[in-house]
Amino acid sequence: MSERSETKRVNSELSKPDDDYGDLGEPRNRRIRIIAWTVIVALILGGGGATVLTILLG
Repeated sequence: MSERSETKRVNSELSKPDDDYGDLGEPRNRRIRIIAWTVIVALILGGGGATVLTILLG
């Protein structure tokens, strides 16, 4: 097999959709959203708590 046909074969295999992970899109997106909102809330609460402590303790 020539190098060119080998490259075409590899490229065609890489461009095939991966059926094994096709149904993981929605749970992954949901998990990412939950983590992102948790981080946002933690940053807001942490920043607010630090501000209150700074005001109280001077």
